[in-house]
This record gives sequence, structure tokens and C-alpha cells, in this order.
Amino acid sequence: MSAQPTQQPKVSEREARQVAEAAREQDWRKPSFAKELFLGRLRMDLIHPHPMPPPQDAARGEAFLAKLRDFCETKIDGARIERDAKIPDEVINGLKELGALGMKIDIKYGGLGLTQVYYNKALALVGSANPAIGALLSAHQSIGVPQPLKLFGTQEQKDTFLPRLARTDISAFLLTEPDVGSDPARLATTAVPDGDSYVMDGVKLWTTNGVVADLLVVMARVPKSEGHKGGITAFVVEADSPGITVENRNAFMGLRGLENGVTRFHQVRVPAANRIGPEGAGLKIALTTLNTGRLSLPAMCVGAGKWCLKIAREWSSVREQWGKPVAYHEAVGSKISFIAATTFALEAVLDLSSQMADEDRNDIRIEAALAKLYGSEMACLMADELVQIRGGRGFETADSLAARGERAVPAEQILRDLRINRIFEGSTEIMHLLIAREAVDAHLKVAGDIIDPDKPLSAKAKAGANAAGFYAKWLPKLVTGPGQLPHSYAEFHPPGHPDLSVHLRYAERTARKLARSTFYAMSRWQGRMETKQGFLGRIVDIGAELFAISAACVRAELLRTTTDHGREAYQLADVFCRQSRIRTEELFNRLWTNTDDLDNKVVKGVLSGTYTWLEQGIIDPSGEGPWIAEATPGPSERENVHRPIR
Repeated sequence: MSAQPTQQPKVSEREARQVAEAAREQDWRKPSFAKELFLGRLRMDLIHPHPMPPPQDAARGEAFLAKLRDFCETKIDGARIERDAKIPDEVINGLKELGALGMKIDIKYGGLGLTQVYYNKALALVGSANPAIGALLSAHQSIGVPQPLKLFGTQEQKDTFLPRLARTDISAFLLTEPDVGSDPARLATTAVPDGDSYVMDGVKLWTTNGVVADLLVVMARVPKSEGHKGGITAFVVEADSPGITVENRNAFMGLRGLENGVTRFHQVRVPAANRIGPEGAGLKIALTTLNTGRLSLPAMCVGAGKWCLKIAREWSSVREQWGKPVAYHEAVGSKISFIAATTFALEAVLDLSSQMADEDRNDIRIEAALAKLYGSEMACLMADELVQIRGGRGFETADSLAARGERAVPAEQILRDLRINRIFEGSTEIMHLLIAREAVDAHLKVAGDIIDPDKPLSAKAKAGANAAGFYAKWLPKLVTGPGQLPHSYAEFHPPGHPDLSVHLRYAERTARKLARSTFYAMSRWQGRMETKQGFLGRIVDIGAELFAISAACVRAELLRTTTDHGREAYQLADVFCRQSRIRTEELFNRLWTNTDDLDNKVVKGVLSGTYTWLEQGIIDPSGEGPWIAEATPGPSERENVHRPIR
């Protein structure tokens, strides 16, 4: 008889941090452009010349994109999905027949074996037809069962599940719980060993694809016992297993076609053969999966940017105010320029990161995280600017526009649909902390014991000696560099083109300034550095801008040498870099001139009730009920709304 499931574990802040730290990839076995950037080194040799896919991969990718485009144009009715809040079964079945479920699965398992670059292009394309479809395919392949199996599964697991996932079965990833988000140390779902299987109990929230999934990858806590190491562990679970109930299909402000639900597990028996990796490796598997899985989200952000640019161009050329098209009024024109330049840069960041992932010669964990962070933030800004350019029509729904005889442009929908990207797969705030931790990794490795209050004096003394040696070599290199030489990066200033070399020199100088600022902050705050989330967020945002500047310049040079759009690419890169540099300088100013300390005082006042008088004079339309739903393990008392695709 299996043991009763344990209740949600109570953990301290320090214990939670230790769990997250243990799940990190500890070593850097390959070079990383972004890691070097945060250390003050602009390693252009890692990204220039821009890597390119092998011709056979490109040919296979282009052939699939042509088929997918035809399918999107003839079979997908995005307006219908928005109205019905559901992707029709025939659309999903059509995608299955096309092979879209297996874009990232190897050919030998029945997949298409596309590269990351072309997988992302496919997501951008299908996501522009309807973002919910892009989310379905992304959740299935980027974080669902295929990717963990590819990286950590046994050969038997791959042979068993990948052929199904490539053609017929939809998968979902189940980590979040009603009271557990980015703090997995408190994970309450349990998998108790029982003979040659595990018995699973718990409740999972926001299970994207969970309503229609056939296979699930579930993170559950295995209790430590004799013969069992225990810890958070990953399992492949059949969605129709006895004891699994999809209790609710969630509805959101955007992505109305998203099949996202609440899934309860009650005494669900999972074969031990379905465990992915060893016990206790679940979080590491999840984080490693996300390293490249996060690239799917900025892919759809790039697609959104391209659509925003198209609509802004077409609308602003026909809508006239005061005798001329609104595009030629500076207030509107600056928005169009921002959309065009930013779309160019986002695609540059995405393609560069994706191609590096395909080549597998660089460690791209920071690049992928920066792409997700930067893409999700900038795409929301572009969509908001499009709504503003469209004016009242931007706020009006596509159906309402059509009903009164105008083009059904879903500008307000794209703004709603994109908003989740700042939360999906790591919120902006969590991404700031995740990237910041990686950015200061080199410092913590040599000086971490100095600021760790639990380390003995002997360890602190040893760390002090190591740190002195490291900084004696590192700090002098932050004083001067190629960014101060007028002819550095000269290949980025070809005749007849804007000068991009000046922006790379800026990036090189600013990377050194960024590293100096980080070092100064660590010296100033030491062990309190991890609490300075405002500062760390700005450090990361500066790094994101510098990465985008570098990627935009490299992409412009690639297009100059391989296409007929080189001059235009250089112009877009130049404008983007100038816009980015303004944002970067503002971020630097806010590193040391900000209201962070005052904000903390206000927060304490808000939570203590000091300002409740400010809340008077309103009606709260919220309903009754707890802030966080009860998730006590046990049998379900609700109807199963699991909906297999027929």
C-alpha cells in the first residue's frame, strides 16, 4: 500500500534559494557571448561572421514553411478561434498531418527534424495566423514531453514516445501549482514509490495544452526513503490514466484559444520506466529544457512585430490628418520607426541565438533568456504603439470594425495576446534574477564564500586570496579596450552605408562600464546584493540592449553580403542602435539615481495599512473567495473536462 501524500512543504527563503541553485547548470563548458558581455568583454569572434545553417537544413526548412504558409492561409480562421475561444479539431488534425507536432523531433522518430532557426520561423508564421496555435505547438515541443526526452530520456523512452509525439499525441508541461510559481522548493505534488511504479497525488495549475493533451511531463516530489534519493523528479504520464481529472479550462484576457487548465492527480499510478532521469533531477531537467525552449516565445514576438509593422505602414499611409498621411506627422512617424527598428533587432537576436543553439558550439543559456526577456517586453511596446497609431480603431475589436464596414484589424487582440509573454516561461522579474545570477557567476565563484554568512573564517580567507588574484587580472582589462580606438570594427562601415562600427565601439566601452558597475555594487552591498532586485534588473536590461545592438549590427552585415537589402538593413540597424543607446544611458543613470529605498518604505506602509485611506471612495467589483484556491490532495469532485482531439 502506498504512503499517504505529504502536505505542501514549508521552506525558508534560504532553503528555497538552495533548491534553485542546485538546479542550475553549474559549469560553463562552452563559451558564451552574453556571459562575456557581462564580464566586460565584447567577444565579436563568437557571433561574427554570423553563423549560417547548412544548405540541406535550409532547404528542408523552407519547404516546410511553404506548406505551412498555405495551410495557414487556407485552413486557419483566426477570427473564428477568437470568437469560439477554441482551436477547431480539424485545424489541429491538419497540423498533425502536416507534421507540425514533430518539427523539432528527429526524422528517425517520424519528426521533421527542423533546426531551431526554422522551428522558430514556423512558430512566427503560425502564430501570426493565431497566437493560440503558436502557443499550442510551442508548449508541445519546446517545454512539453519531446524536449526533456531528447535531452535526458532513455533510448527506450524515446522509441516509445517520440513517434507518437511527432504525429498524433499532444503533450503538456506541468510544474506550476496553485500556491507554487517560481519557487519550486514548495512543490506539493508527490510521487510515492510503490513497487515498480510511483503513486502521484497533487494539483497542477495553468497546464498549457493540459485540456487536450495525450501525454504529460509532470514535476512531482519523491519522498526520501530507503533506496530512494527523493527530490523533485520528472515523469511522463499518460493523460488518460485513472485518477487524472482536468477540473477546469481556464480563460484569459488573451490567447482565447489556449487549452489551459487545472489538473488533479489522485492516486495516479505511473510506471517507474516513465521517470525521466534520476530522482531529484526534475528541476535541472526543467531548467535545461527551458534554455533553448525559451526561444519559441520571442519567435512569436518577432512575428507579432512584423504584423504590427505591416498594419502601421498600410494604415498610416491612407489615414490623413491636416492634409497629409499621419505617418508623416513626427508624433506618429517616431512610433513607426520604433516598430520597424525594433522588429529588425528582435529578429536579429532570435536568429543569432537560434543559429548558435543549432551549432551547439556556444552555451546560450543567457542568450536565450535575454531573447525571451527582451522580446516579450519590446513586443508589448510595439503592439501598444500600434493601438495608439490606430487610435479609436485600435481599441475597437475586429468584429466590430467589420460590422460597420471597415477592415477587421485585430490590433487590440494582439496587445491582449502578447501580454502573457511577460509572464509565460519565467516572468520579467524572474528572468531579471535568473540572468543576473548567471551574470555574476564568475564573481561568486571566486568571492562567494566571502559574503556567505555560513562559511567559516578559513573559507573566507581562502576566497579572499582567490578573489585578489582574479580581480588583479580582471579589473585592469576594464579600463581600456577596442571601443576607444577610432578604427575598431571597421568592417561594419562599408562605403555608402551608415556607420555601425561606432555602435560596436559603444557596446564594447559600455560592456566594460557595465562590468565595473557590477563589481562596484558587489563591493558595496556584498551579501545584500541579491536583495537589490531593482539594481540587478537594470544591469540585465543594459546587457540585453548591448546584446541587441551587437546582434543587429551582425545581422545587417550578413544581409549586406548575402541579400539585396543590405543598405536598408544597415539603416534599420543604425536607427535601432541609436534608440537603444538612449535607453541604455537612461538605465545607467537609474543604477544609482532611483527611488528603490523609498519604494521599499512605501511598500511596508501599504502592507501595514498605513495608506488604506487612499483606497476609500471606490467599489471593489471582485467576487468572493480565497486569493489562492485550495489544492489539498484527494479525489476530484468535479467533472473531467479533458477533451481529446478527434
